Amino acid sequence: MARIVLTTFGSLGDIHPYLALGIGLRARGHRVALATHEYYRAKIAAEGIEFFPVRPDATPDDRELIALAMDIKKGPERVLRDIVLPVLRESYEDLLAASHGADLLVGHPLTFAVPLVAGVLGIRWASAVLAPLGFFSAYDPPVLPPYPWLARLRVLGPRVNRSIMNFGRRAVLPWTEPVRRLREELGLPPGENPIFEGQHSPFLVLALFSSLLGARQPDWPPQTVSAGHIFYDRHEGPADLPAAVEDFLAAGEAPLVFTLGSAAVLNPGSFFTESAAAAQNLGRRAVLVGEESQEDLPKSILAVRYVAYSRIFPRAAAIVHQGGIGTVGQALAAGRPMLVVPFSHDQPDNAARLVRLGVARTLGRNRYRAPAAAVELRQLLADLGYAERAAQAGEYVRRETGLETACTAIERLMA
Repeated sequence: MARIVLTTFGSLGDIHPYLALGIGLRARGHRVALATHEYYRAKIAAEGIEFFPVRPDATPDDRELIALAMDIKKGPERVLRDIVLPVLRESYEDLLAASHGADLLVGHPLTFAVPLVAGVLGIRWASAVLAPLGFFSAYDPPVLPPYPWLARLRVLGPRVNRSIMNFGRRAVLPWTEPVRRLREELGLPPGENPIFEGQHSPFLVLALFSSLLGARQPDWPPQTVSAGHIFYDRHEGPADLPAAVEDFLAAGEAPLVFTLGSAAVLNPGSFFTESAAAAQNLGRRAVLVGEESQEDLPKSILAVRYVAYSRIFPRAAAIVHQGGIGTVGQALAAGRPMLVVPFSHDQPDNAARLVRLGVARTLGRNRYRAPAAAVELRQLLADLGYAERAAQAGEYVRRETGLETACTAIERLMA
């Protein structure tokens, strides 16, 4: 039995994989703690996982903060420079207190304190990459939200794309000054760029997404284990469908399901209004997951605050979503075609990968209006190739053993 401390920051898409991993490791007999925002204390404690608060004490329900974080151009920079890195010292102190007596730490790309705490305590650590973008591969270059036009250069090969990545490393280096300063104070070596190579553990890197989205590349760290998605979607009560949702699904043809995950939903703009209008234009039933008000909606459209994706996605005709990696994993596993409306961060890259996979179409957030959405959905539903390829992808993803593979890799590292 080992004591393992998992730590992560962000929305449910960042929390759920670590909570699922913690439950899996506990089932193997290990003592597991999860260190993250205070906001999630009750959720984690309800699963019987030991909880430790780690700053920043961000509240995912802060709509103003989410609006800044989800800006497609400046969102990633704001998260790093305005939310995470200004409290790095506090994050370090909190995680250090949670990690005494730990045998292993497992961190998220934003938990910059993990290698510092591991270095001070003299223990090993593992890192987890939740989406392909996190590897910044020159062989499989991602779509970068501030510079989406750079994606056109991927056809020029790894030499050109490696130059682009090197430019990115230099551009963000000033952001990471708090990390370098604290490492120096702690007597640790400078380390590599913590946003790029420095985010990866030298002992074990877990790729917690399907190889359909991103296959292993020559420039990934050699200690990477491609595990696959780790699923968990219990939230706000039981995972079973509410009776009202079950009754709606049983009353007619499979509906379109519209959702914005757990972060973008706090800054939806007109997404749900335009989605309802698009469904009506198509004469289709729809479920709006994340829309709280049924006011002014016809009986053919149901609004619901939260529904477990694993329960409702397989029963959808198509899924319209923002492209967050947690939502992407659930939609792939459901085997349903998608229309992706990316907001920021990894979402534009995930959308591009789904399009290349042949299971989705995409529509920019600024262009998401009912007429345009109806056109995209009509083509998505009319071309049966999307449904066939999505069903095949679903079979593939459901065969992956993400949780088992990740737990086994962690145990091998400790052994």
